[in-house]
Amino acid sequence: MSDRYIAGVPCWIDLTPPDMDAAMSFYQGLFGWEFEERTPPSAPVRYAYARLEGETVAAIGSGGGEPAAWNSYVWVDDADAALARAIAAGGEQVVAPTDLGPDGAVGRMATFRDAEGALLGLWQPRENRGAERVNAHGSLNFNVLHTRDSATAEVFYRAVLDWEAIDVGDGRMWALPAYGDFLEQLSPGNRERQAEMGAPARFDEAVAALSPMPDDDDTAPHWGVTFAVDDADATAVRAGELGASVLQEPVDLPWVRAAVIRDPQGAVFTASQFVPPA
Repeated sequence: MSDRYIAGVPCWIDLTPPDMDAAMSFYQGLFGWEFEERTPPSAPVRYAYARLEGETVAAIGSGGGEPAAWNSYVWVDDADAALARAIAAGGEQVVAPTDLGPDGAVGRMATFRDAEGALLGLWQPRENRGAERVNAHGSLNFNVLHTRDSATAEVFYRAVLDWEAIDVGDGRMWALPAYGDFLEQLSPGNRERQAEMGAPARFDEAVAALSPMPDDDDTAPHWGVTFAVDDADATAVRAGELGASVLQEPVDLPWVRAAVIRDPQGAVFTASQFVPPA
């Protein structure tokens, strides 16, 4: 079982800022990412994989506009069928299913806006099997839907991705029961280890998070990303030194210490340090 994902699990993120080179410089300085450009010099756009110690964590491409934002992609068996479900559930196509790479060798992708307008990508994997490193410093930790209408979101994502919204501790998450079984097969004893650490029930099934937006937040509904970091305070300081804005100084939350950061080109993300209870 070499794959780390199954259908319905977020597996990839990318960023298409106005200035790709400046973005690569920022994230290299913040997380230590190294970049491998994947597109030929003659291509109309550029796309580079970000790696940590040789393992892919994300990508940065050219051709983006304002405002810059991190994009999330969910692993699916059939991008065309998943997009059709999204449209039938009230979503809107943004990018039609498209093969990437020579003869579609890299994968097939599509993007849509959900019933509230939040953008999400679909990834039908071929050569690119999703991020190779997650939940470690400088890599993806969680994808989070920020929504004003949780009830509508619950109906929509159940229809499209078979997700179930569940209470996990003080928060809400998207659960995919098959994912808990997959992780147990991939790493026998996973459920028992999580229980010993005090993890909430069904945490092993969680594939993403659900964050209701407060009434005074005028931000549009969107999918956000959280990066794991070893030290949230040091990351916030370093981000500021590199030209970013710290929107939320590091704060202690259940299980984590987290800061919200806007990079120099406007893309917002959360830096989250794992802090288990004593």
